[in-house]
Amino acid sequence: MTQIRSVRMLQSSQPTLEGAGVHLRRAFGFHNPKAFDPFLLLDDFRSDDPALYLQGFPWHPHRGIETITYMLEGTVEHGDSLGNQGVIHPGEVQWMTAGSGIIHQEMPKGDAQGIMGGFQLWANLPAAQKMMPPRYREITREQIPDVAMENGVRVRVICGEAAGVRGPVEDIVIQPQYLDVSLPANTSFTHPTRQQDTVFAYIIEGSGLTAGQERLERHNLVLFDSGDQVSFESSAPANTSFTGMRFLLISGQPLGEPIAWRGPIVMNTQAELETAFRDLRQGTFIK
Repeated sequence: MTQIRSVRMLQSSQPTLEGAGVHLRRAFGFHNPKAFDPFLLLDDFRSDDPALYLQGFPWHPHRGIETITYMLEGTVEHGDSLGNQGVIHPGEVQWMTAGSGIIHQEMPKGDAQGIMGGFQLWANLPAAQKMMPPRYREITREQIPDVAMENGVRVRVICGEAAGVRGPVEDIVIQPQYLDVSLPANTSFTHPTRQQDTVFAYIIEGSGLTAGQERLERHNLVLFDSGDQVSFESSAPANTSFTGMRFLLISGQPLGEPIAWRGPIVMNTQAELETAFRDLRQGTFIK
């Protein structure tokens, strides 16, 4: 029997500062990481004021995680200690596996109107892969399927599957799904989920309802309980202008492992964390 997932947690992303002074909204991160296992953090860094983002994210380390950057507007220039460099354009994704360690920088730039926006998700690596060699996956806009569904619903499939169409990102330990879902006004969307997965949605724009009739608005994060499906409706409160709802729908297989986390480094034990920061101090961080 199919079980529609109910809502476990509903909250709004909170304004914060990161990097050298980038103003962004944090949907979750640093508090109660087990609730979102295997995910650690989701940042929404959209802005139309260059003064709030141009300082960017200068050189900083990562170990033990994957960072997934998805751009909507503007660009992010990146470079690292291994000599890799490039630019993430609108509609594109960079899936970076930090593994044993990387030191990199990410510098956002706006479009011709100064608009810049995107998301960064952190996914944990299991103990067996914490010290794997770093790797990058650069996914262009053209590589991401844009699936047209019933009633005008559209789904960009970055990772996982929707309506029988698979995304370009494969071979990820936590078997994630990462979908960008757009619902026209007064439509619905139901999507199957694996029973054991952690599933959450983040509202990019518009408003709507969950299957349990909880109201969803821009900047809302909804974490679901267990079940086989999630369901959404794009409806608005009375007497409001309304064009639909767009949201990220993300899921993955929990690791169920201990988490030792300090800043940009996530390991399994405090001893491993101390080793990572000692490597930084001694110049042996890059393996």
